[in-house]
Amino acid sequence: MQRRPKDRETVQQKRLALLLPGHNEELIIATTIRSAVNAGQDIADIFVVDDNSDDKTRAEALKELPKKNVLTVERSGKAGAVLKAIKHFKLEKQYEWLHVADADSVFCPNYFQIYNEALADTKCKAAVGFVQSLRGNWISRYRSFSYTYGQHIFRRIQSWFNMISVLPGPVTCFHTSIIKELNFTTGSLTEDFDLTLQIHRKRLGRIRFIPAAVNYTQDPKTLRDFCKQTARWQRGFFQGVRAYHIGRRIQKIDISIGYQLFETAVYVAQLFFIIPYLIFVKQDLQMLGLILLGDYTILLILAVLSATAAKRPAMLLAVPYYFPMRLLELGIFLQAFVEVIVLKRFKAHVVGWETGSRRYAIDEKALRDAAQ
Repeated sequence: MQRRPKDRETVQQKRLALLLPGHNEELIIATTIRSAVNAGQDIADIFVVDDNSDDKTRAEALKELPKKNVLTVERSGKAGAVLKAIKHFKLEKQYEWLHVADADSVFCPNYFQIYNEALADTKCKAAVGFVQSLRGNWISRYRSFSYTYGQHIFRRIQSWFNMISVLPGPVTCFHTSIIKELNFTTGSLTEDFDLTLQIHRKRLGRIRFIPAAVNYTQDPKTLRDFCKQTARWQRGFFQGVRAYHIGRRIQKIDISIGYQLFETAVYVAQLFFIIPYLIFVKQDLQMLGLILLGDYTILLILAVLSATAAKRPAMLLAVPYYFPMRLLELGIFLQAFVEVIVLKRFKAHVVGWETGSRRYAIDEKALRDAAQ
C-alpha cells in the first residue's frame, strides 16, 4: 500500500534535537554547545534561541553553530522563546524527540547515547535526566547533596509509579507528538513544573527517569541569589498546585505532590510544635536529644551515601550547615505558600530571566573536571 505524504514525513523524522534557550548567556553558551557535541550530539541537531539578549549571546552561539540553527526573538521568557523556536525550526516535523536544556549545561560523556537508548520505551512521552551541580562553593556542595539523595531515592520511586512531579529545566525531553497538546504560555514562574502537571492532567503518556544521563549546572554563588532562585521555584510550585487543583483529583501526581506536602507538614510540626512542647511543657530534654540525634544520624548516613554515589567527598562539608539551609528553604516555602495560596498573589508573571547574576565562565579544564 502506498504511504500518504504524512506517513513519509513521519518516517523521515530524525531522532533527537537539542534546544538551548537563553538570555544574556555569553559567558557559558559556547561551552554548553561544545559540551553537547562532546557528549555525542551532532552539531546539525543543536539549536539556540536567544531571547533578545543585550550581550554577545548570539555572537558566541554563532561561533559554534551554523546561522540557520540560531534564532533571536523578541523578549518572550523561557517558555515563550522555546515555543517560538519549535515553530521556527519546525522541530515537531523534523524530529521524534526534543531535548530542552538550560544554557549553562555541561553534559556527561555519552549523555545523548544514553538518552537515545532509553527513549526506545514506546510508552514514554517525556523523560528526565539527572541534575547535578558543577563543583563550586559551599552552596554547590549543599545543592549537590540535596540533588543526589533526592533523585537517587525519591525520583526513582516517582519514576517507578509514573508520578514524577517536575521536568527539570536542564534535563527534559519531550516526544514531539505531545508538543501540540502543551500550553507554553501559562505565565508560570516555573514553566517546567507547569508542563509536567499538564502531561499528567491530560494523560499524555509516561514520564521516565534516566539516572545515567547526568547534566551539570551552575548554582547561585551568593546566598542572596540562592534565596531569589528558591523563592521563584516555591512560588511557581504553589502556582501549579493552585492552577491544577492538586489534591482535588485522584491521580498519581496528586499522591506524589501530596506526599511532598505531607513530609513538609511533618517537619513543620516537629520544628514548631513537638520540639517547643518537649522543651517548655514537658521539659523532656532526653526525648528532645533522641529526636535530634536521630535526625543527625539519618543526615550523616544520607551524606555518606550521597558523597559515595556522586564520588564527591567534599559534599560531606555541607553537613554542618545542612540544617540551617533547610530552615532557610522552609521559611521561603512557607512565605511562598502565604503569598500564592493565602494572599492569591503571582497570578500573572512578568516575562523575564533570573540567570544573569548567576552565570560564570568555565575553562576547558574545569569543563573536563566537572564531568568526572
